[in-house]
Amino acid sequence: MSNTIIILLCVGLVAGFLSGLVGIGGGIIVVPVLVYLLSMDQKTAQGTAIFMFLLPIGLLSVYNYYKAGHIDFKFAAIMAITFFVGSYFGSKTAIAIDTKVVKQIFALVMILVGVKMLWNK
Repeated sequence: MSNTIIILLCVGLVAGFLSGLVGIGGGIIVVPVLVYLLSMDQKTAQGTAIFMFLLPIGLLSVYNYYKAGHIDFKFAAIMAITFFVGSYFGSKTAIAIDTKVVKQIFALVMILVGVKMLWNK
């Protein structure tokens, strides 16, 4: 088995576990690995990560939270509508702008969210 396949299998497992465990979009794990370990460009890494998440997050982890009674359907529906619109325009913007800028935005978002989580109770 090639190193690339092994890396992809490990990343999928870790990202899936963390996504199910703490509700993160595994993109914070997957995208950097695809870019830095597998030399994929930022835009392709983001598109690949989004495609990877369709079934696992859409079905399997949601099912477990549903069984445990941990889904607020009203909030989820409201966010889903705006997420649908936002993701469409976000992906169009990412494709249209320079890859370096996309990578900088991605890094900045990760830093800001991380700092906020560390300093809040």
